[in-house]
Amino acid sequence: MTHTKRSFSWPSVAIGIAITALSAPIHSFAPIARPGRTSSPSTTSLDAIGVFVRKAKEADVRKYCEEGPSDSVLALLKKIKDANNSAEDDTTTDEVGELQSLLTKRKGTITIIAEYKRKLEGSGFLKEILPPETLSPVFREFGASAVAVLADDRTGGCSYDDVVAVVKEQAEAKGEVPGPLPVISSDLIVDEIQIAQAADAGVNAVTVTYGVVGPDKVSQFIKDAKVLGLETIVNVGSAEEAQGAVDAGASIVSVAGVDGVEGKYAVIESLSVPEGRSICTVANILAKDNKALEEVEEAWMCRDRGFNCVWVSDALYKSGNDPVEHPGAIINSMRAKSSVKYASPKARSGKGEGAREYLGDILM
Repeated sequence: MTHTKRSFSWPSVAIGIAITALSAPIHSFAPIARPGRTSSPSTTSLDAIGVFVRKAKEADVRKYCEEGPSDSVLALLKKIKDANNSAEDDTTTDEVGELQSLLTKRKGTITIIAEYKRKLEGSGFLKEILPPETLSPVFREFGASAVAVLADDRTGGCSYDDVVAVVKEQAEAKGEVPGPLPVISSDLIVDEIQIAQAADAGVNAVTVTYGVVGPDKVSQFIKDAKVLGLETIVNVGSAEEAQGAVDAGASIVSVAGVDGVEGKYAVIESLSVPEGRSICTVANILAKDNKALEEVEEAWMCRDRGFNCVWVSDALYKSGNDPVEHPGAIINSMRAKSSVKYASPKARSGKGEGAREYLGDILM
């Protein structure tokens, strides 16, 4: 049998393996959940997964390009290419971007990135997520500092139409208190055209996964995003990746796919930051496979460990629209100046004493 270029099987195999391997949010694509540092054999297998994921996404991008991007996306892509061909490089700067500033508050506080998605992976807690126009204002009104949209249909059930919907809803809050939140396109960036697509949707930032694209691409994508006025969050899963991201120019580093507070802290504790630069550190809170709310406590512990921000996805939707445990209530609880020494939300299991009342008190 003769295969044409369109029917060759490698992308299909890659997509199948990627779907099987990836039950985590898109921002933890390359490094799947692991406790702290990994040994060389584990790193090798994770790198292999990263290759499959990249190949699957590259197939998606090829399809998008074949279908014909809009003129506005192509114009933005041209702007990136023109900047890359220019001898001048004015994209490297030590200035703190608007998103980085919003995510970095005074010591002892934590900010929240709330991720919107339509599909929960590996969770039986909630079957249907409310539309973006409904949840976007909830994230804002309950104290999130930014909204991310998992812009990948396969893993999060979202498309760039959802990104546009969130951008549009946030813009409607202009002049109000609280005002519009920055919007992050949480896609697996493997090509510069995705950055153009995100900018065309009106976002403020994009995510890049170090373990999938490597240091050279991370550096290039940061520059490409800067050309279009976007900030970049670099997802990392090890201390080596975190340092590589900083060396590549990252100002916002998100520890993704690492379970446990100490494992996350080990990724960023030894970062060497050049003089004159500041780094915002983000901890991705992995959802626990139970009805308890341990994720709230983990956010407090990450705060106490010096993280500036936590990224919360599936954990926001574990309890549906319960009056004291809906996504907004979880955000507000994570922001509370509570200490694990004196309070714990863990008891929420249907049998624990006072947990619902405790979270209700935080909301007061």
